[in-house]
Amino acid sequence: MSDRIIFFDTTLRDGEQVPGCQLNTIEKIEVARQLEQLGVDVIEAGFPVSSPGDFNSVVEISKAVSNPIICALTRAVEADIDAAADALQYARLKRIHTGIGTSDEHIRYKFNSTREEILERAVAAVKYAASKRCEVEFYAEDAGRTDNEYLARVAEAAIKAGATIINIPDTTGYCLPDEFGTKIKYLMEHVDGLANGKAILSTHCHNDLGMATANTMSGILNGARQVEVTINGVGERAGNTSLEEIAMILKCHHNLPYECGINTQRITAASRLVSSLMSMPVQFNKAIVGRNAFAHSSGIHQDGVLKNTSTYEIIDPKDVGLEEANIVLTARSGRAALKHRLNALGVKVDAIAMNRIYEAFLKLADKKKELTDDDILMLAGADLSAKKHVRLEALEVTTGKGVVPDATIRLSVDGEMFDASSTGNGPLDASIKALKKIIKRTMTLKEMTIQALSKGSDDACKVHMQVENDNHLYYGFGYYGFGSDTDIVTASVEAYIDCINKFRPENDGQDAI
Repeated sequence: MSDRIIFFDTTLRDGEQVPGCQLNTIEKIEVARQLEQLGVDVIEAGFPVSSPGDFNSVVEISKAVSNPIICALTRAVEADIDAAADALQYARLKRIHTGIGTSDEHIRYKFNSTREEILERAVAAVKYAASKRCEVEFYAEDAGRTDNEYLARVAEAAIKAGATIINIPDTTGYCLPDEFGTKIKYLMEHVDGLANGKAILSTHCHNDLGMATANTMSGILNGARQVEVTINGVGERAGNTSLEEIAMILKCHHNLPYECGINTQRITAASRLVSSLMSMPVQFNKAIVGRNAFAHSSGIHQDGVLKNTSTYEIIDPKDVGLEEANIVLTARSGRAALKHRLNALGVKVDAIAMNRIYEAFLKLADKKKELTDDDILMLAGADLSAKKHVRLEALEVTTGKGVVPDATIRLSVDGEMFDASSTGNGPLDASIKALKKIIKRTMTLKEMTIQALSKGSDDACKVHMQVENDNHLYYGFGYYGFGSDTDIVTASVEAYIDCINKFRPENDGQDAI
């Protein structure tokens, strides 16, 4: 008899805690709808008490999707639980996720408490959450480093108090797979309410030592029936368990007696949406969704794949939403073909935006002749700039050997045009200096990553940039921006402007110009 694995997606809560990758409510709703299409069972929509924005996001996501359970995180604090219950009022299916740290490190250093006091607080929080007429999940933070006997006591007490899901987080990513699996097995054997199905165990693994997926699978094999995951493995520090990895492991290993509701053909669309909205590039060799996940460069590998794909591919690209080869669009392609491809890539646009994207598509197609899926996504992302506070209207750069780089830039700031020129020690430096003459802020470029979308010299590139505004640090990390163009300097300036738009005047009280 097969066992069903429940997929609990925390991209919008734990994943969104990545510094500089915060989403607004509209973007969160877009991701939530994509997760619903993907087939996740539970969406952890946020931590309502943390901010008005997070509270509102949980409210609006509750209205926007109907199939998944909507979950809100709390501490073991009544005010947190009150806020979560209020935020979930419109959810068809609602869950409060409450808990407390249970490791000796947390008890001693974080809470300055004792094991007995922590157990009492855990029980009180679960009882209070259960009184809100919501499903209750209890998390034992840092369970990975918690003594198994004490962890079993806390889990059993939480179940008796009304929790139907017990979350066992490896909060620091410390456990080895056999260690984590043994912990899950111990709980299954020693906690009343688990063996008889009154409650289930959940895994929540972090990737600090690169073992999040292995630990999650070890948890499943030893009795856990819910997995807490994120798209692309995003999350604090080194990230969380990747949804796509667990889903495809279960799909590929036919001997495993597990089922899940994930529509794997939606994986690529979800991955690209999250990467774009969070301005977080996916590493090329990332399992399942990386650019090289289905690429073969070795002659031996190519020969084998040409003879039979099973020689080196255990996953059919179509199973994760990829064509065997990128769909190529040209200047002769019409709006219908472009819109169809955007829909296939998970991008929904209205008629006005479609007209703008199509005009940009024709211009790029004249330059490149053939456009790939990544080019199409770049154009769709670039269209969002039309709604921004600051927009790049024109950029002219003079550079070359023996020439002092010179840049002239034109910006639209809330519809008003401004021009400036500057020299620099390179084309990008000159462009940024010219831009700063218009946008008078103290900003520092901290990090920049350039990605070519394919291998042609005429190809578009993506630039991801981190900028600090010295008068307004965002958790000390600054802001992340994204830009794309066939010209590297233009793409870099677009990324810089994207950062500027993320610390608008209403956020820090400064004038834009």
